[in-house]
Amino acid sequence: MGKKLKFNWRKWLDGFALAGKGILLATKERKFQIGFVVAFLFFGTLMNLLAGGMSKFQLMGAVGIGGTMKIIGDALIGVFGVNMIFMEWVPVFTIAVLQGILIGLIVFLWDKKRKQPGTTDNETNTNSANVEKAGIITGLIALGAGCPTCGTTLLTPLMGAIFSTGGLAASGVISGIVTAVAIIIAILALRRIGEEAYVIIINERYMRRRAEREKK
Repeated sequence: MGKKLKFNWRKWLDGFALAGKGILLATKERKFQIGFVVAFLFFGTLMNLLAGGMSKFQLMGAVGIGGTMKIIGDALIGVFGVNMIFMEWVPVFTIAVLQGILIGLIVFLWDKKRKQPGTTDNETNTNSANVEKAGIITGLIALGAGCPTCGTTLLTPLMGAIFSTGGLAASGVISGIVTAVAIIIAILALRRIGEEAYVIIINERYMRRRAEREKK
């Protein structure tokens, strides 16, 4: 009889520890900081704009430039909890932070690998896979964005068409599930990319110290 494969929980959790170290080290890098800030503000603002389904976008088309800028400005400061209901702000802020870290790491790794001579096809495929993961998470975030408690999400029209009655309640539940899935995928992606960032940073430091020793 073949041996049963046993999942190594300790190794799996150690991966999160290394990823955490990698993320902390990456926060000191300018490329990461730029990627994080841009992604954090963009996704946080986008989710606040989608809080009422497509109603805010429809309103922006009717109020002119001044009104549009005010709506976007309110959505932007809402990322920091201004004029937001706490229970609706927490998931928006959490997802914006996770997506910001993910994009920041992808930008950081892309920049590091771009500067390294002899980039392999495997590394190029890894970069593409990381971008694809970020894209999947973005799609799930957009699909589940809105206000699950009041039933105003992008899923509402679809659920209303499928279920003539109870569409609002169903869309709220499903959007919550979709958002939870997006968060889980983001955390798992951060584990993988954070580990990769840790390895690159530590290796870079080792090579720098080695070069300094050889000069002496």
